[in-house]
Amino acid sequence: MLPSDLTAESFRDYPPQARKLASSQVDLLRELPVSFVPLLLRELISYDWKFPAERRELDNQFAYLGPQSAEARRQLMAGFAKLHISAELEQVDWVNAPVQFSEQLTTHLWATRQIDAFRAAAVEYIEKVHAAVPLVALPVPRLGMVVIGQGVAENQYPLFRRLRPHGMYFSNVRQGNGFRLLLDVAAARAKAHPAPYGHWYIEGGTEAEIPAGMTCISYNSLSAVRATLQDKMQKAYTSGMGPEAFRTMLAKLRPQELGPGAADDGILSRFQVSVLTEGSGTQVFSTTFVQWSAREALRRAEPLTALIRFAPRQRVRPMNELLTEAQHKPELDPLGSLVDADMGAYYTWLNQQRLTGAEAASFLVWFEAHNEAVAIGPAFASNTESKDPVEFDSLVKQLMRPA
Repeated sequence: MLPSDLTAESFRDYPPQARKLASSQVDLLRELPVSFVPLLLRELISYDWKFPAERRELDNQFAYLGPQSAEARRQLMAGFAKLHISAELEQVDWVNAPVQFSEQLTTHLWATRQIDAFRAAAVEYIEKVHAAVPLVALPVPRLGMVVIGQGVAENQYPLFRRLRPHGMYFSNVRQGNGFRLLLDVAAARAKAHPAPYGHWYIEGGTEAEIPAGMTCISYNSLSAVRATLQDKMQKAYTSGMGPEAFRTMLAKLRPQELGPGAADDGILSRFQVSVLTEGSGTQVFSTTFVQWSAREALRRAEPLTALIRFAPRQRVRPMNELLTEAQHKPELDPLGSLVDADMGAYYTWLNQQRLTGAEAASFLVWFEAHNEAVAIGPAFASNTESKDPVEFDSLVKQLMRPA
């Protein structure tokens, strides 16, 4: 099938909002090259389950492509149109299976040494789309807060080595009820600047009371879902299923197939399942679950506020044992989890830096129930250290103070 063959009926099996959008853009889709349309449909087919930020990104692409003249659009798509697509790929049902098509396309481009040309065309296209869309001012600078080290009594591991060069290291924090304070700060921001999926609380253990206006995902609340998924993975693991088939099996899973436990919110439940099926280790390690959830929430939802709390993960064991968490209470590894979370905090900061408004954003990482923290933002000089006593609430107030 070629794009020129598309009709509104081609999208009859899409979810409602995706079907409506695709049908309204069918004339435009017909004019685009076969090496590009399925990649656009890969995002469009899941439109109903996307966060507002993701929908805006897709809407902006159509808003940019639509008004272009035929000649301007041809020049814009020239890099994609030059790619040679095999007849076998063209016969793939890329309308209803755009994800599978894109995976096969990647393999084909590598095998035919066209991957560099594809990347150049994709980068040029995205840069032009972004340049055409005016930046919208954020209602408040972004704030990321990461809590690590739960359950660790004593520690000799040097924390925050990767984050210290970017902010101020505090070694004498009087923390009090630190996590409660951070949760209250997040709740206040959610109340003052309400936005769908704009304020997140990601928990590696059992979540605290969820403030109004915040989106929450936690490792323990998904225990039933993870148990069902672990059982499916264990059966696939013991059956000798190959890695590609295993990945395809996970990619096709839907919330209803994993039983009760996923969120009632359709968008959030799909997000939870994607975290558990796309992330390596998210099914069995709480630290990996938190790090991947934070990465995906920042990338996809682009939140104004992110409160992220790591909790102890189970010790590393053989895979067949890791996948039996529901049958055997696992032994926890707080110190190993602290090391994982320290690196996870650094990756979380990097992901926040990739978002718009990064120059005004603030970030805090705190060693829970201890006196160490790093604060990054306009209010703090880079690569500095404070050994003076500081109250935790004063530090947080300074974090949110304009430069």
